[in-house]
Amino acid sequence: MAAKKVFLAVDLGASGGRVVAGELSGGRLELREIHRFWNGPVRIGPHLHWDLPGLWRQVQEGLRLAGRHYNSEIVSVGVDTWGVDYGLLGPNDELLGNPVHYRDTRTQGMFARAFEIVPREEIFAETGLQFMELNTLYQLLAARLGNSPTLAAAKSLLLMPDLFHWLLCGEKTNEETNASTTQLLNPQTRKWSTKLIERLGLPAHLFGALTPAGTKIGKLLPNVVEETGLKDVSVVLPGTHDTASAVVAAPGGSQADWCYLSSGTWSLMGIESPQPVVTPQCGEWNFTNEGGVFGTTRLLKNITGLWLAQECRRIWAQQGKEYGWEELSHLAAEAPARVSVIDPDHATLSAPTDMPTAIRKLCRESGQPEPQTPGAVIRCCLESIAVRCQETLTKLEALGGRKLETIHMIGGGVQNELLCQLTADACQRTVLAGPVEATALGNVVVQAITAGAVANIAEGRELVRASFPLTRYEPRP
Repeated sequence: MAAKKVFLAVDLGASGGRVVAGELSGGRLELREIHRFWNGPVRIGPHLHWDLPGLWRQVQEGLRLAGRHYNSEIVSVGVDTWGVDYGLLGPNDELLGNPVHYRDTRTQGMFARAFEIVPREEIFAETGLQFMELNTLYQLLAARLGNSPTLAAAKSLLLMPDLFHWLLCGEKTNEETNASTTQLLNPQTRKWSTKLIERLGLPAHLFGALTPAGTKIGKLLPNVVEETGLKDVSVVLPGTHDTASAVVAAPGGSQADWCYLSSGTWSLMGIESPQPVVTPQCGEWNFTNEGGVFGTTRLLKNITGLWLAQECRRIWAQQGKEYGWEELSHLAAEAPARVSVIDPDHATLSAPTDMPTAIRKLCRESGQPEPQTPGAVIRCCLESIAVRCQETLTKLEALGGRKLETIHMIGGGVQNELLCQLTADACQRTVLAGPVEATALGNVVVQAITAGAVANIAEGRELVRASFPLTRYEPRP
């Protein structure tokens, strides 16, 4: 039997992080969670930031625990995170402050400012990306227009996963899949859009050479070795955007009759495409073309997901009402069906101070009954997400030019059985739910391909299907 190989995935999401070990042995892949920790915004003065030093401390702790358990079996480590957010390095590679959170208010009004300089249609034709004011383009424009001293002093821009890879091995990279979320990348050339960067007055020197997923970029720095005890461990770029990694682990077959739905804080629904779909219709429907691993394109739509329920739960906890996720799902299942449906992407739900109140206000303003109980509020959230997925599926089939028979639902949201069933019902498609840890799995699979332990993505998906059970949800009338 071949020796066991272990690949460490550092998977950082907008609400939590984890260090996960992928054990590859005997034609099977197993995941072991080594360390889990909280993540979220920190308000410093008027702005929301990420606690990068705190996250880095937790990452190193996870690597130390992994080293204690696996020692010499560890081959490599790779980091994936959410998109769009970045850190800036100064002349001597000093970190110039904590990265700003994408929900910070500094980007409000930046659409209008950007479109005054470059028309919306030109931006889409150049980038093929969905318009969201949290995109890096609008963050950087807000920093320039606000005369940001850190932007003026910066010599390099690293997106969040690139920051962690730099901390691990000292190499500054801009990995392609996450760079594609910035709305500053041309999907056809897979290069930075110098045209947009220049016209928007952004410092061109910040944008370094792009590096593809699957690249081995170095070994752990001596100070990291000292902190973690790991030795001779390579640093490998996975699909550093978490959805790019998750799609690698979507266990679809060789037929192109399936789509993925990565369900978590965000719901990201899309297909793999051999080339970008940059058409007027795609722009009108506000779909996005993001980079996939090994030259693929992810044609998808970003939909607000379980953020709605997460924020409701947080507000209720502040009010002294602690609900577990299982309890909330049970209450939602018992609540009356199809009472009120809202737009989950409505601007007022982006970062309200009181999510349940904001949801009730939207229902009232649209002439629908206001959900009063926690179960009714969560039911409204879940049904609204499912309806938006149905709308997205119809448009995805039109853009992709093919019927999509199966939805591969992956990520943490698959643990919510009601959401899975509601999605099958709304879309009238079979939903195959699993694996839960798709992002970490895809991260591990790309590292294994780089190490030569897995041949390609197709073999990696076969490995996932063989190693992790899927739950089937058939649509009800």
